[in-house]
This record gives sequence, C-alpha cells and structure tokens, in this order.
Amino acid sequence: MSSAVVFAYHNVGVRCLSVLLAHGVKIPLLVTHQDNPSENIWFDSVAELAALHGIPTIMPDDPNTPEIVAQIQALKPDFLFSFYYRNMLKKALLDVPTRGAFNMHGSLLPQYRGRVPVNWAIIKGERETGSTLHVMNEKPDNGAIVDQQAVPILPDDTALEVFHKVTCAAEVALNRCLPALLAGTAQFKPQDLSQGGYFGGRRPEDGKIDWLQSAQAIHNLVRAVAPPYPGAYTLLAGKPMRVLKTLLEPQHQRRAVEPVFYCVNSRCYAECGDGKVLRFLTFEFDGKIMTADEWITVCGTDTLPLGI
Repeated sequence: MSSAVVFAYHNVGVRCLSVLLAHGVKIPLLVTHQDNPSENIWFDSVAELAALHGIPTIMPDDPNTPEIVAQIQALKPDFLFSFYYRNMLKKALLDVPTRGAFNMHGSLLPQYRGRVPVNWAIIKGERETGSTLHVMNEKPDNGAIVDQQAVPILPDDTALEVFHKVTCAAEVALNRCLPALLAGTAQFKPQDLSQGGYFGGRRPEDGKIDWLQSAQAIHNLVRAVAPPYPGAYTLLAGKPMRVLKTLLEPQHQRRAVEPVFYCVNSRCYAECGDGKVLRFLTFEFDGKIMTADEWITVCGTDTLPLGI
C-alpha cells in the first residue's frame, strides 16, 4: 500500500483527499490551515473529512519549519500531495517523499500560473479553464504535467460556478491518473512556460469598477468577484454601490456620452465606456440589496453618472 502526506484545504482538498482514500492510499498525516475568522468560509472542511477517517491532522502556520520537516521525514511517505494548500512548500519538504511531490492547480497549465487562477481566467474573458496535477518544485506551478482536465466557462458564469467545475475537474484528473502514479507508470509532460503567464493574488480593492472600460470587461470583473468573493464596487450619487450580478444588453441604444446609470420599466442599466449597456440583476446601494422597483421608488428615474 502506497502512503502519502497530504497538504490540503478548501473544496478541492476535500474532493482530492477523497480520491486518495477511494484508491486505498494510506494517509499518515494531513496538513491543513486553521480557518480565518475574518474570512468568509463558504467551502468544505478537509479537517472534518480527515477526522471522519481517523487521519492525524496538524495546522502549522509554517509547514517548512525544521520540526514539521522532521515529523514528515519520520513518516517516510511515498508521495506528498498538495491540494489547494495555501503555503509554498520548500525544498526540504519536497525532498522527503521517495516517489515524488505533486500539486493540483486550478487552471490548464501553463496558463494562469500563480494565485486565484479561476478569478483571473474570468477577468481575462477565457472560455475554458480546468485543473492540472503537476510535479512540485521550488518554483510555483512550473513542474511537469501529470494530467489535466478542461471545463467550459460560460459567458455569464460567476467565479463560484466556475470553481465548482474546477473542483470536479480536479477530482476527475486525479482519479484518472492516480493508478498510473501508484504503479510507477505515469508519463510526465514538461510545461512550455512561454505559453502562459504568472498572476498574483487579488485584494478586495481590486474589485473597483473602471466605467471607462467596455461593458464586456466590466461584466467579466463582476462575474469574477461576485459573492462569496467581495464583489465589484463603485460610487453612485456619492454612496457606495456593489454590483453583484449583470447581463450584457447588446440591443440597448446609447443614451449618453459618459458612463451612466438609469432604471426604466422595472430594470436598471449601466452604460459603459464603450457605449454598450449592462443590466444590473443584483446590486447593493448604500448597504442595502435593492431591486429596480425599489430603486425607482426611493431614488426616481434620473440618469446618474457612474463612479461619482
């Protein structure tokens, strides 16, 4: 029976740990994270799954300390797997397993290496993404590919919807390639890093809408940071507005020479920098989720400049 120390968090961690268990891999230790009380914890718990199966679990702030490395060395695992674990694993840890260290990344590598790949893929208007199992080394997301599974990004998909697809893709890819990994017959494909780029993390303030951009670009941003992420935001009539869900409205005619917001016939719209129109399906104004009818009742039907 092969053994693996698993570093895991989030839904991908839960599903991929489940795959290892289904294939009879012995897990002598799970390394995961403490949930951050200031973070919106909308995802499943790897620690709860480990407890259900009696897997010892630790939650160090830094997994690369000599003490943690020594603890894992003593277990003599065949493999080390990282499934949406948030910390980089350094050489001392990567050298421990006798049969390799592997990471599951939420994109079709070499595209979208780095942080929050699902969100970036939507922002960039991609129509496809997926999950990739690859060899781990000291440089992030650049090791040889073991397997990957693509999924579509539909034009109105939010990051949450795409993340659920990517989670399924991770499960499919790992389940498909794991027998060959365990048997020692898996084939690895080096990445051509010239075919993709590296992307950094995103902060809530990166959700600020630039209304001079095209309607398509703004729609992509709204989708990419929609709840459970912090949401795209702007100012309207001097008060904060979060734009939570939109639709492109190509049939609408231009009303103004600058980006504006208006409501008519129980629907609210934003005219963007390219003159094309977004329909606001869900929005929050001054801390309150509002419908178009509520907006018209409270604020009227005046056309208002956006971002002011």
